[in-house]
Amino acid sequence: MNSVALKVRDLTKRFGGQAAVDAVDLDVETGSFTCLIGPSGCGKTTLLRMLAGLEPSTWGRIEIEGRDVSASSPAERGVGMVFQSYALFPNMTVAANIGFGAARTLRRRELAAKVDSLLSVVGLEGFGRRRPHELSGGQQQRVAIARALATEPRILLLDEPLSALDPLIREQLQGELKALQRRLGVTTVMVTHDQSEAMAVADRIAVMRSGRIEQTGSPEAVYGEPANLFVASFVGAANVLEGRVSGPGAVRLWDSVDIRAETHERAVGAAILAAIRPEAVRLARPGEAGLNGAVVDRRFAGATTRLEVEPEGAPGVRLSVDLPAAAVPPPGPGERVAIVLPPERIRLFPAGDTPCC
Repeated sequence: MNSVALKVRDLTKRFGGQAAVDAVDLDVETGSFTCLIGPSGCGKTTLLRMLAGLEPSTWGRIEIEGRDVSASSPAERGVGMVFQSYALFPNMTVAANIGFGAARTLRRRELAAKVDSLLSVVGLEGFGRRRPHELSGGQQQRVAIARALATEPRILLLDEPLSALDPLIREQLQGELKALQRRLGVTTVMVTHDQSEAMAVADRIAVMRSGRIEQTGSPEAVYGEPANLFVASFVGAANVLEGRVSGPGAVRLWDSVDIRAETHERAVGAAILAAIRPEAVRLARPGEAGLNGAVVDRRFAGATTRLEVEPEGAPGVRLSVDLPAAAVPPPGPGERVAIVLPPERIRLFPAGDTPCC
């Protein structure tokens, strides 16, 4: 069983009467990569700053490798932090930036060797004498990570480190960041507003809303088994359909269409919201029964084509259907189609659940 590098219990931060972080519990395993995600203002950056010791908590407990650091200064916690702006010193060389935090504890020769080693680790050999303004955004991000690693932190904290980069560079660096973290084995916690980024790099994701963690789990579990409608609609796209339980394993949508779904022990007549991912919906095969409707829009997206389908008996409702790219053109606006909602891909939530954003 993996050890826990970071343990948070009942961690709370109040600004006046408002809880920015509200009774958060979180365990981060040693050597893992955890992402905190959620809409703007949900408290994820405040939580990260409390872990770093940059923001005092109102109450609660933070343990790093079994040691209570709740009241410790940032320097005493053994964490390294990379800020969204990188916060590099413009008047210093790359080498001096990287060695800044470690210069107090290492001799000059040891420091030079460590800086050279870190330049190699982040793929910037030969860049030591350059200034930050001579580097690309991606290179500056690597320098910031190398500087955070120079003090050999127990935990690396990243505050949206890729948000300022162009999309293509950002996607490239996502892979580099994950590979670097795996190679070094440093326990990492990253804040990002980009759900796809979190799923690309994280071992575990913690989804936040209004200062609380709604769900923690692997990217596959959070995406495939969302704990509530908020998570289902925030982590990826979801069709959300109103209905009622009409019997064991049966749901009636819009008072006119019956579908199969796992209802568990919900009472007959209970109002529900049925969620299904667009890629889980498919067109019916010839002779196969399906939900009839009309295509109202078609959008090509490279690997997939998204159809917007209005089901019969549900005017104004739109069902998104993501089809894989194929040689045969998919149906276009105005065409009639039958679509299938696989029961095992449908998740039911109480009618009172609220989606994100």
